[in-house]
Amino acid sequence: LDLSNCSLQSVPPGLAEATAAFILDLSENPLTAVPSASFRGFTRLQSLAVPPALECPGGSDAWQDVTVDRSSRLCQGQRNTCNSSEQLAWPCPENSVCAPNGPGLVQCLCEGPFHGYRCLREDTFPTLLFGGILGTATVSLSLLLWGTQRRKAKSP
Repeated sequence: LDLSNCSLQSVPPGLAEATAAFILDLSENPLTAVPSASFRGFTRLQSLAVPPALECPGGSDAWQDVTVDRSSRLCQGQRNTCNSSEQLAWPCPENSVCAPNGPGLVQCLCEGPFHGYRCLREDTFPTLLFGGILGTATVSLSLLLWGTQRRKAKSP
């Protein structure tokens, strides 16, 4: 995706829809900042060119190779932050696994049968048990009401 020399003052909001991009060129633009959050979901991004005055999103540690020339800073080879030896600022909760979510960004995904808040719920909703209890209660209450109300309907 070539957005070089487009007179961009900031990262365009529509860029969030281009998460499948492998190569992105933002060089030769009067950008003042490139927030890392702008690249959330860009897990396939392998080459990013930004103006030389700016840092690579996620910092130099998020990229395998960072080179600077007079017209751009080239960030190549996005690293998986989950595999780094550094301690994460927000470790994933129990029953979840760390997954990359863009340059320098991570997300925690629930494993196996776990789901919900902090991956604490296991399996799925007990539909059969719920349906059985609800059905039994409904039939019992219906029979009780039918039996008691039937006598009142016969008497004048």
